[in-house]
Amino acid sequence: MVRRTGRRYHRPLRSRSPLGLVALLLLIALLAWRLQQEQDRPPVPASLAEGAYQIERVIDGDTLLLTNGARIRLIGADTPETVKRNCPIEPWGPEAAEFTKQFVSGGRVRLQLDREQRDIYDRFLAYVWVGNRMLNEELIRAGLARARTSFYYSTAMKTRFRRAEDEARGAGRAIWSDPEGTAR
Repeated sequence: MVRRTGRRYHRPLRSRSPLGLVALLLLIALLAWRLQQEQDRPPVPASLAEGAYQIERVIDGDTLLLTNGARIRLIGADTPETVKRNCPIEPWGPEAAEFTKQFVSGGRVRLQLDREQRDIYDRFLAYVWVGNRMLNEELIRAGLARARTSFYYSTAMKTRFRRAEDEARGAGRAIWSDPEGTAR
């Protein structure tokens, strides 16, 4: 019969593989780099005023990130999802994101605010203008967004968005190219 003493044999530290040490050092370097990236980002502003801003990147068709750290959600325009966690990429979502990238490709936009300043995800709500064209309305007119008029914002803007959606639907553009209007 063999007795177990509860002690196990461990190799001395000096004989362990250098590969494990390299992997550990790489992990530490990656974590340090990630922490530095987070510290380099500007803090999200507590408020946002109307005016001109620089776009850092397009998150998806209806969400933008400004260089000041603010995330902007387009008022009244709802594009198909492309980056929502645990949600598949929806039809026409990549096209909506590309449309938005092209629309704001100059990098400078003018924001116009309305009654509600933020949504439930703490994004700033705005109408996004490039020159005399409004991104919110142009996405709807192109059939790459649905007009969302149930929220609390300008009645005049709701009317503009409904007209743009009627035009897109009547022309069978993008999400409205499906006869049932159920592309999403």
